[in-house]
Amino acid sequence: MLIRPRRNRKSAAIREMVEETTLTTKDFIFPLFLLEGQNKKVEVASMPGIYRFTVDLMLKEIEECLKLGIKAFDIFPVVEEKHKDKIATKSADENFFYIKALKEIKSKFPEACIMTDVAMDPYSSDGHDGIVDENGNILNDETLDVLADMALAQAETGIDIIGPSDMMDGRVEYIRDVLDENGFENTSIMSYCAKYASAFYEPFRDALDSAPKSGDKKTYQMNPANKYEALIEAELDAQEGADFLMVKPALAYLDVIHLLKENNELPLAAYNVSGEYSLIKAAAEKGWLDGEATMMESLLSIKRAGADIILSYFAKEAAQVLRR
Repeated sequence: MLIRPRRNRKSAAIREMVEETTLTTKDFIFPLFLLEGQNKKVEVASMPGIYRFTVDLMLKEIEECLKLGIKAFDIFPVVEEKHKDKIATKSADENFFYIKALKEIKSKFPEACIMTDVAMDPYSSDGHDGIVDENGNILNDETLDVLADMALAQAETGIDIIGPSDMMDGRVEYIRDVLDENGFENTSIMSYCAKYASAFYEPFRDALDSAPKSGDKKTYQMNPANKYEALIEAELDAQEGADFLMVKPALAYLDVIHLLKENNELPLAAYNVSGEYSLIKAAAEKGWLDGEATMMESLLSIKRAGADIILSYFAKEAAQVLRR
């Protein structure tokens, strides 16, 4: 045999020399859950190793992660039921704990990249990403005002990236216009352009207590059966002013990640979601998988598929492995 591919696998040094994909901590955005109050750290039951923090303890968590080389964080609010209403009023309240905490975090760590979530569901008494009418319909255009107000309130705290996760049509351009009109031309938008109506989100909804009170999200999130529809969503969001595109979930949608990477020039993120995290954690606890090896292989596969950026609950743990 003249050609023996195994020659390039015969030692660790040679394997590393020819490997095509390499993970680094620069690839990661670490999602964090913010609680109201002080001195509280509560584990998410369905996500072993992931916690909800009040801002004082979240500052310590971010400091630890920065020392590990993680420089970007996506912060989600855990909103108590008493603060929720049908039009997500608290989402744009400058005195609300989430907005005040964002300002404190960015002031404490100006070198960190702070991303925020724009969608109604954490603040909505209906648990949906948009306004719900009396017939249970999700109102697209009426929701855009709420999302833009929310995005502006977040931008005013000094954060770096707005993350519209709602999947309302036209929201990227609407938010971009409002940000620009108010002097926030440099605040970036990472659009959840291909967010699927997935069963992999359940642990996240457990963490935020943000599940829909009725119905589902299939009229605005994408059908898991569709791949090429993601091209339409990506093109629209790029035209509307998105700075980054995102696919969510990641592991079950590697083909979509690859498709968008091959057909778009914008940086591409992929969200390694809560259910994907919990599957590996649960199997590792049972002894059915090597948790660390499976974690690293999963993250590597997301990057290999074409993701430039990976949002993952594994980020801190993976950073510790990479540091070793």
